[in-house]
Amino acid sequence: MTDQSTRSALKNLLRSTIVPRANRGIGMVHAQNLRRISPAGRLMLAVASVCVLLLLVTARSLEPDPRGFGTHEQLGLTPCSFYRWTGRVCPTCGATTAWAYAVRGEWAAAARANLTATLLWCVAIVGAPWLLLSASIGRWWVAKPSGRTLLAVGSGLAAIAVLDWVRRAWF
Repeated sequence: MTDQSTRSALKNLLRSTIVPRANRGIGMVHAQNLRRISPAGRLMLAVASVCVLLLLVTARSLEPDPRGFGTHEQLGLTPCSFYRWTGRVCPTCGATTAWAYAVRGEWAAAARANLTATLLWCVAIVGAPWLLLSASIGRWWVAKPSGRTLLAVGSGLAAIAVLDWVRRAWF
């Protein structure tokens, strides 16, 4: 093979891997390879899934604080310093309480405690089994998360967190 034909073959391989075309079978094969997860990646996904499941079990073991925040104190953690200093809740106040309500199916109470934490709980309920299944089969089940998707979800949750905090702290 000449240098020119090697470069051309490599360019075609990269093009089919990065931008798979429906009418080109080789591109789809390479797209499947992009969904594979390395052994180290599989271990990280399994550990992440177990950690999320432990958080869910912990949330179930806690009794939600009727104030809408402070449930974390049952774990031996200190009260919120921001609340002590300002008399207003911080952006994460009510997160543990929201999870404790959510695992009991009390959605309205969970959303009142902390809307963003309630949405994160929903992500955890879907994400933990997805991560564990992906780790066990060695490839991304259904779809591989893209950086763009993760950025959009993270940005959306951050915006909701700010708006929800303003609602809880000042209204």
